[in-house]
Amino acid sequence: MNSSTTRIPAAEVTGVYGAMVKMFAKKMMGRVPESVGVLWNHPAVMKDAMGIGRKAEGWKELDRDLASYAAMAAAATIGCSFCLDFNYFMGHNHGLDANKIRQVPRWREATVFTPLERRVMEYAEAASQTPPAVTDELSDALLADLGPAALVELAARVAFMNMSARMNVALGIRSEEFADACGLPPLAERSALRDSAPTSA
Repeated sequence: MNSSTTRIPAAEVTGVYGAMVKMFAKKMMGRVPESVGVLWNHPAVMKDAMGIGRKAEGWKELDRDLASYAAMAAAATIGCSFCLDFNYFMGHNHGLDANKIRQVPRWREATVFTPLERRVMEYAEAASQTPPAVTDELSDALLADLGPAALVELAARVAFMNMSARMNVALGIRSEEFADACGLPPLAERSALRDSAPTSA
């Protein structure tokens, strides 16, 4: 990604903490994303946001596949191409079914997902609306499916993705094509007009 497309110029990542950030990024993604330089304009914000993300990775009540689908469905709803690409790349690295995960942006039309997976993505999409549009019916169905701890985690993961995705979109941070670099097929395109009927019934 050309850093000139962002709304804030990238800063040079320096210092001991900066070196650690670059080392961590290279280990995880093979290179340092241009977006790191944008967030480096306020290292405390970047450090705290990354800290929340690392802590969220330690949550284990929600199945990892469901957590990934929920995060990507939220990112697709908000329109964060960076988040979609990054989570597609990370999902592949974690052994998720690449054919399924690439279909998340068009989950309503795709036939590869189970009813539970579809309810989780419906929840993520509804919770990412402004204002949130989660219904009692959908929440009750997922409470029965997942239990209270996993449902709390689902809500928290979607909320964290909303924070990250909305910040990236506002700053002009876009896809850096991690998935393309490792040979994954392109993500499916989200339909411009989608069926808004609930899937939880």
